[in-house]
Amino acid sequence: MANINLQDIQHHAEVIGSDRQHVGTVDHLDGQDKIKLAKNDQAAQGQHHYIPTQWVQQIQGNQVVLNKTAEQVFQQWQ
Repeated sequence: MANINLQDIQHHAEVIGSDRQHVGTVDHLDGQDKIKLAKNDQAAQGQHHYIPTQWVQQIQGNQVVLNKTAEQVFQQWQ
């Protein structure tokens, strides 16, 4: 993970893959190593999912850009 300040990740920020496709919406940081995604986001299908903060490539305002494509995230999230 590049020089990312995890405190810059905003509640309800959009999470997008490296392919610029929507992945989810930040619910909150879960410790320093996971982002909990909101379950009410359409991509989440009613379930909370977790992604590692190591996947964060950059933070652009109210968007968290990952270093994986949306499809890779959907296959690997918890």
